[in-house]
Amino acid sequence: MSTQSIHYLRPVALHLPPGIPETPSCQRRHTLPASEFRCLTPEDAASVFEIEREAFVSVSGMCPLHLDEIRKFLTLCPELSLGWFQEGRLVAFIIGSLWDEERLTRESLTLHRPGGHTAHLHVLAVHRTFRQQGKGSCLLWRYLYHLGGQPAVRRAVLMCEDALVPFYERFGFHRVGPCVVTLGPLAFTELQCSLRGHASMSRNSC
Repeated sequence: MSTQSIHYLRPVALHLPPGIPETPSCQRRHTLPASEFRCLTPEDAASVFEIEREAFVSVSGMCPLHLDEIRKFLTLCPELSLGWFQEGRLVAFIIGSLWDEERLTRESLTLHRPGGHTAHLHVLAVHRTFRQQGKGSCLLWRYLYHLGGQPAVRRAVLMCEDALVPFYERFGFHRVGPCVVTLGPLAFTELQCSLRGHASMSRNSC
């Protein structure tokens, strides 16, 4: 995940699978053929898992989401995902789901609560050949902008290792304390971010 300087971004076209109503931030305006941001579909699950597995297994020995969980979230809530494609190839992605409690729990790792007002960011990953180029920062800004256009989503929440806390703080996330969820020997800090103002944020291209 890159920690290069953050740049404000222009609104971009985001696409949902057929039959899923589009939110204002997903309405198609203009898509660059060589670089496209869109919501993911279950058909993207294999590419997502390939990037996630390489990014996380080599570091922690485990993936935040298994392949069947990726397919489930991309079926139930594709509008809470965002992929960055270059010439048709997935280079970075974020997957989220809705949560309806104040803090994350172990259940929040695998559930989507449609009545919730919190977007739980499960995973952000960048393909190994595109790291250290600012793509993680660019994608996260666009994702928060996208979430800000969804009236039902009021805040974003995630858990990460301490070393990544400064990265997320640059995007408006703040610490709420140790996360109750642990994975083997790994402990996490829980972070939250209000989405007020993200929908109207003025942005320049990455």
